[in-house]
Amino acid sequence: MAIHRRVNIVVTFALVACMGLSPVNAFTSSLTVRQDPWRGSARVQSNDNVENPSNMLCRRYRRSRALAVSTSTGESDVPKKAVKTKTPQDLAVEEEVAKRPFAFNTKYGALNPFGIYYGLVSIVLGFVWYFATMSYVFFSWITRGKFDKNKRIPIWMAHVWGTLLLRFTRCMPTIENSSVLNSMLNNKRAGMFVANHNSWMDIPFLGRAIGWRNYKMVAKQELQKVPILGPCMTASGHVLLSRKDRRSQMQTLKSGINWLQRGVHLCTFPEGTRSKTGRLLPFKNGAFKMAYKAGAPVIPVSIVNSGVMMPPGWMFPMMTGHKVGKVIVHEPIESEGITEDELATKVREAIISGLPESQRPKD
Repeated sequence: MAIHRRVNIVVTFALVACMGLSPVNAFTSSLTVRQDPWRGSARVQSNDNVENPSNMLCRRYRRSRALAVSTSTGESDVPKKAVKTKTPQDLAVEEEVAKRPFAFNTKYGALNPFGIYYGLVSIVLGFVWYFATMSYVFFSWITRGKFDKNKRIPIWMAHVWGTLLLRFTRCMPTIENSSVLNSMLNNKRAGMFVANHNSWMDIPFLGRAIGWRNYKMVAKQELQKVPILGPCMTASGHVLLSRKDRRSQMQTLKSGINWLQRGVHLCTFPEGTRSKTGRLLPFKNGAFKMAYKAGAPVIPVSIVNSGVMMPPGWMFPMMTGHKVGKVIVHEPIESEGITEDELATKVREAIISGLPESQRPKD
């Protein structure tokens, strides 16, 4: 056994010298220091359970040689990063970026000089909007919510922000047929505004069509994570929906009906998401269920060319909306005396009638 151990030590030192390692470290790795419980002193003992150092170094040498051979032949065991397959939307964005002068792609979406300008104006005005809204929140906390129970003031602040943003960036849309709302508004009835959804521009466009009135948006809960926008939406009392939580959906339904019964308008996009192609998508029935149970009329709204101003894959609009964006307000449709399905069908037909051929569904 002693002769065998000496042979192993000699072989280890020889391999260590060939590979440029420290002989002391290699030798001490084969030994274990153990505490003797009877003598209270430490003693050096060979560790038979530890792998033989010479075998370990041989295996390392063979592995390094195999890696060198695979590298020279162009083959490696290191897994390659998966190449992301480009979607038709990615290709469309790249094509649009190539057409636009000084346009470029970023991690968060495409940009061009106008988009940068729009983003800067939006953020600067957004800070003013945010601090004004947070001041309202503080005032509401002091008064314990007894003042402005319908949260009209933060909606007014948001409308000021949206109006100034559209003015300064020349994105103000053309509003058509808004006079059809006079009879409903004169009777102080609240209605459900329902519109098609192509881009972020639909939100200020729809707010511009409603005007300086108190309304609440029915939006997805993920918007609470957006800086500036999220806290302001929460403070304004907008109805936020979690798509995955059934309890949240029921709470959203009750909250929406409550606002309508209190005389506050609701706004929603029944498609549930933005259309990537620009064409109208199938409707979800949540908006019509709210209006039907509250007995409120539904106002169909057709938003034209917002997807042209801000196509999918862009961070901000790439062009102004002057003489491009248009909002058409249709006659209110009463929810009483018909079923929910009939109500949804009538609203859909009205919205389609105001859309150009490129935005109408193919079916």
